[in-house]
Amino acid sequence: MSNAASPRTRPDQGPGAGGIFQRRYVLVTLGACALVFLAAFESLAVTTIMPLVSRELDGAGLYALAFAGPLATGVIGMVASGSWADRRGPVAPLLSAVGMFVVGLLIAGTAASMPVLVAGRLVQGLGGGGLTVALYVVVARVYPPPLHPKIFAAFSAAWVVPSLVGPFTAGLVAEVAGWPWVFLGVVGLVVPALLLTAPALRGLPKNEPAPDGAAAPADPAGQSEPGKSEPAQADRQPSRVPGALAKLGLAALAAAAVLALNLSSTLPGIGGLLAGAAVAVALLAVRPLMPRGTLTARRGLPSVILTRGLASAAFFGAEVYLPYLLVERYAFAPTFAGLTLTAGAVAWASASAVQGRLGPRLEHRRAIRIGAAMVLVAVVLALATTVLGWPAAVAIAGWVFAGAGMGLMYARLSVMTLALSTRENEGFNSSAMSISDSLGGALSLATTGIIFAAFTTAGAGPAGAAAPFAGVFALTAAIGVAGVLVAPRVARRGAPN
Repeated sequence: MSNAASPRTRPDQGPGAGGIFQRRYVLVTLGACALVFLAAFESLAVTTIMPLVSRELDGAGLYALAFAGPLATGVIGMVASGSWADRRGPVAPLLSAVGMFVVGLLIAGTAASMPVLVAGRLVQGLGGGGLTVALYVVVARVYPPPLHPKIFAAFSAAWVVPSLVGPFTAGLVAEVAGWPWVFLGVVGLVVPALLLTAPALRGLPKNEPAPDGAAAPADPAGQSEPGKSEPAQADRQPSRVPGALAKLGLAALAAAAVLALNLSSTLPGIGGLLAGAAVAVALLAVRPLMPRGTLTARRGLPSVILTRGLASAAFFGAEVYLPYLLVERYAFAPTFAGLTLTAGAVAWASASAVQGRLGPRLEHRRAIRIGAAMVLVAVVLALATTVLGWPAAVAIAGWVFAGAGMGLMYARLSVMTLALSTRENEGFNSSAMSISDSLGGALSLATTGIIFAAFTTAGAGPAGAAAPFAGVFALTAAIGVAGVLVAPRVARRGAPN
């Protein structure tokens, strides 16, 4: 491996002029993008076929849990991977996460009932959460800060091919060979991804003390007030950080709370009380796993982390029901219902590439505010389509806005998080961002599942058939409004727009 990945070289000391495909970075870039490709293909494929799986396994009651479950267990994987990476470097956590991901796919692909399939998804979530955090630490260790927007844009671009062929291929495979082969087929992608990644991982360093005089990460635009470095430095320091075992316990408690929230609708009488308690427990459990002030939208890094969670909650809470809406209400085949995901993913990758090229010409806060507004507009269009009976094309076109909005802000939120991190807390802050991302989506999906089930039980006739989807999109629109309100707080007062 070149000097860029040697134990004695700080990533932020190297020039970024050659881009992410220069010789010193090319293996890491290709390997990391291959793993992102793998996760992207699986995500889009499973979202496409899940309505069919739910129908064949008589698992409508567990539909939301099949998505929320892996996000919940992903929190455990994120915490474990972040702590492990801070102590020993990202290589071992990354390899272990990929292995767990594969085990989950095998369980799901051989499942004969919906509970077994959900169990496989829970295992898969452990691996997926660990994979995400490990990759962020890899980025922080290898690339200088000027290249962070470009590598995160490359990660988004790695979704392009899966988004073009994943949903259509998954629908076709499910119709011709059966849905289990969608899960099992993804397993076959792991071998080439690991073979490509292995040479890059071999040269990554384990944790060692930073060399004397090593530069601290650059502060992102708009994070500190002019002439004041103290607040930005304080943002870099995690607070109330528990020990490794305590962190895992808190993560497990948060995951259990999300799973309890999913099951609360099956307990008449006490379901509402259990749901409220589950949400409170989940938020209290993750509070020590995030920077101080995250849940109260404190300006700076805490609001960066919170915005990530709100964006995920609004986007993914609505996205998993769009193919369901098209299949159930518009009689789309699964193959064509998945094209909605294709449109959104292509827009996501395209917008991410644009923000990467613009660099500092597009300020972080502005990109995030625009992105949050675009996601809100898309969810509102999906709600209007459902309630007013508009053509399906309106919701599909709207989802292009959602994807573009996510592409604009996701990369910038990642850049800001790493820029406000030190070598000692890269894993903690990356884990906090991923936990917010995953837990936001998990809580949203769990709550939309409750709403969907409640309206399905109460509904009757054509209007009743629309009510469950309307309830889902109304909730995610409300979350989108919260995201729009928090987005400006990613920068401190007095910072330039």
